[in-house]
Formats: sequence, structure tokens, C-alpha cells
Amino acid sequence: MSKIISIHSFRGGTGKSNTTANLAALLAAQGLRVGVVDSDIQSPGIHILFGLTGSSIQHSLNDYLWGRCDIGQTAHDVTPNLSGSLAGRLYLIPSSVQANEIVNVLREGYDVSLMTTGFRKLINELNLDVLMIDTHPGLNEETLFSIAISHALIIIMRPDQQDYEGTGVTVEVARSLDVPRLMLVVNKTPPAFDPAEVQARVESTYHCEVAAVLPHTDEMMTLASAGIFALRYPDHPLTAMYKDIAARLVG
Repeated sequence: MSKIISIHSFRGGTGKSNTTANLAALLAAQGLRVGVVDSDIQSPGIHILFGLTGSSIQHSLNDYLWGRCDIGQTAHDVTPNLSGSLAGRLYLIPSSVQANEIVNVLREGYDVSLMTTGFRKLINELNLDVLMIDTHPGLNEETLFSIAISHALIIIMRPDQQDYEGTGVTVEVARSLDVPRLMLVVNKTPPAFDPAEVQARVESTYHCEVAAVLPHTDEMMTLASAGIFALRYPDHPLTAMYKDIAARLVG
């Protein structure tokens, strides 16, 4: 059975898109057929990690939502763009980075119910094992739809006081929507913090599984979204932690 997995955060800047891209690449490396949807239509960007530029995107999620193309036409096979040979396939459904398209979304919105129809169709047409949704930070109609149809939800947060309250709201919403599997990932943890203490505090606060406490790493910062960290640094401790999260998702 195919799985729909949403990756979400209450605030921006948590590393949500990087986490999504790394998990998707590792699942594809295991031989799975993986789709990634950039549903952050207001501020898209995950396509950069997969080696696409805005000008190379022929059809975007925006085109499908406004009736300009079929959802299958928005799927870009980015497998050849990734370093190393993947046993599976990885498809990206990007959102448009054109300024006028983003303005149209903000002014006119779109029929969010088309998301559900499109996602199901993508799974069938591409024979996907996993569809990952990189959501827009915060809570709006689009993120509620994405969370509601997901088999699993990963909430990314930083060990930051501003993140604690917002994450609590998101956890409550996810539970009210009866998401079957809910996990937290604490990202960008400073070296001065004890990961075990951070995990214990977060689990105690939200009564929720913490899949990982990911450290801040200079290598990730230096890479600067110019590729997939787990493929560039296959032996790095952070990559091992991404692999563990990926195994939990499909296990």
C-alpha cells in the first residue's frame, strides 16, 4: 500500500524542505518509487535541492490547480540529477517561482480539494510507493488537507522557545485529524545542547514520539542547498540519523 507522508513545521526556517529532500532521496536509494510535492505555493524552493531551476520547470503544481495541465504533467523525474545511482525513482512536483503566479495564489487562492484528487492520481500514474508533501509552514486550509490525508506526519521543530508553542498547536491539530502516525524531529540542535535531554523534554511536553534530535552541522550549512546532504555525505553521522527516520517511516 502506498503511503502519503506530510512534512510540516509551524514556523519557517526549521529545515523542513532539506529534511524532506534527504528522506525522499534515501527512500529512493532503497529502491522505492518516491514522489515529492512542493505544496508551499507561497514560498517554493525545494526544487533547488533536486537540481532544478525555476526556468527549467515546464509545468508546476500551480498549472494543475488552475486547470492548465494534468497532474501527471507536473511530475519531473529528478533521479538523474542526484549524485550516485538510486535503485528507485524520485519525482518532484514543484510549485512555480514566477512572481505573478505567487501573487495570483495570494490574491485568488485555489480549490484545495483538487490537491486530494491530484495526489491520488499521482500515486496511481507513477506507481508510487511513497508520496511526500512538503507543506507551507503554519496552519491554513492547504496544510489541513495535506495532514488529513496523510498516513504519517513529521513535524519539524527547533529547540527554540518560539517553536515550542507553535509545535504544540500543530500536534493538537494532527491529533484532532486522527493522523495514524505522528513523529517529531528536532532540527538544528546546537552542540551545547544534550540531545538526550532535548528528546526527553520534547517527548514530555507533547507526549509524542521523537524520531530524532538532529544536530546543527557545518557541512549542511556549507552545502547551502546545493544538493542532497545524505547523498553527498553518505558516511556522516547526520546521514545515519536520516536513514533511521526513513526506516521508521516505511517500517
